[in-house]
Amino acid sequence: MSQPNRYQVIIERIFTNHFSDCDEFEFDREEVVSVAMELGIDLPKNLGDIIYSFRYRNELPESIRATATDGREWVIEGAGRARYRFKQVLLSRIEPRPELITIKIPDSTPEIISAHALNDEQALLAIVRYNRLVDIFLGIAAYSLQNHLRTTVDGVGQIEIDEIYVGLDRQGRQFVVPVQAKGGSDKHGIVQSQQDVSCCAQKFPNLICRAVSAQFMDADIIALFELAVLDGEVKVVDEKHYQLVPAASISPEELSLYSRLPE
Repeated sequence: MSQPNRYQVIIERIFTNHFSDCDEFEFDREEVVSVAMELGIDLPKNLGDIIYSFRYRNELPESIRATATDGREWVIEGAGRARYRFKQVLLSRIEPRPELITIKIPDSTPEIISAHALNDEQALLAIVRYNRLVDIFLGIAAYSLQNHLRTTVDGVGQIEIDEIYVGLDRQGRQFVVPVQAKGGSDKHGIVQSQQDVSCCAQKFPNLICRAVSAQFMDADIIALFELAVLDGEVKVVDEKHYQLVPAASISPEELSLYSRLPE
């Protein structure tokens, strides 16, 4: 079987082993090994990629999605070290709104970065960083603290944050900003938002957390979302679309329009 199919077969069997008209249940990573042995499937070298792929990149198999009640979907949460939780949550689909105006800003990305970026996610993180899009979007002075931060969160287990910023505003308030970078088939979801917010609450208890997600759109437009988790749902606090262009290509009419946009 091809790699995506073997992942599907393994996760379907784990789900079937536990599901019985319930809203959630837990399993551990060792079950991945035992199920693969039972089915005669060769495991990938990175065992965690099976779970990771369904948490962040790919849809769960239709046989699993079909068991969710109306208005809900299954997600896989971390439940501790090498332990996971299948859970039904309210259906959440965060997608860029096509009717929003696109704001052109002068492109500050070094050409050598643009030429050698290795993938969508890495390119997006670099573009956001070099163009200070977090500062522009949130209206704060923000500084990249670390990218691909791997750490452990109590009650969740090991997580990875794409990039984390710290910043402050003119009142002196200090912030921590976890950034998700969404490229290719990756999707926004409650799992990563919840774990990013939980991580910041544990690691930076004195800072105000403002979670941001960035996504490539067509025509090299970047959508930025500020997200919050409320009552088990991911809510969009704000959304803006930016296009990086040569400074000379921004017309006086566009600058006049931007002056009338709400803060």
